[in-house]
Amino acid sequence: MVGKIYKRKKRGAGRFVQLPEWVQASEAWATLPPGPRALYIELKRRFNGSNNGAIYLSHRDAAAAMNVHRNTVGPWFSKLEERGFIFLTQAPHLGPSGIGRASVWGLAEEATPDGRPARKTFMKFKIPAQILCKGDTKKRTVAEDG
Repeated sequence: MVGKIYKRKKRGAGRFVQLPEWVQASEAWATLPPGPRALYIELKRRFNGSNNGAIYLSHRDAAAAMNVHRNTVGPWFSKLEERGFIFLTQAPHLGPSGIGRASVWGLAEEATPDGRPARKTFMKFKIPAQILCKGDTKKRTVAEDG
């Protein structure tokens, strides 16, 4: 027998972005607006399995990839960082020759290449009580909700 024919067409099928169910089920992801979600997927696209903590993505490149203005993505980076999905490993700066260097990011969902486990800080995110009770006319405290 020659071999299985169906496997021949699978070579070089292309890369994909994996977004696990446990990430999508987290409270931080459920309350995340669509813009930061798209940015996270764009960051994840640049992750190749071994470069966590060394993912280069500038605001201009992110804006061009998502077809939005460059000033739009700045708050999206901040939102992802405050929720714990990404972390900054190197801030943007001018290099020795005056050429700008992009920010270097890491994904909290993935382990780092030096052997450290994933941070998963987004799993600790909780919605503040003020946001939960936005439509209520009665003012509540955290102790009352309980």
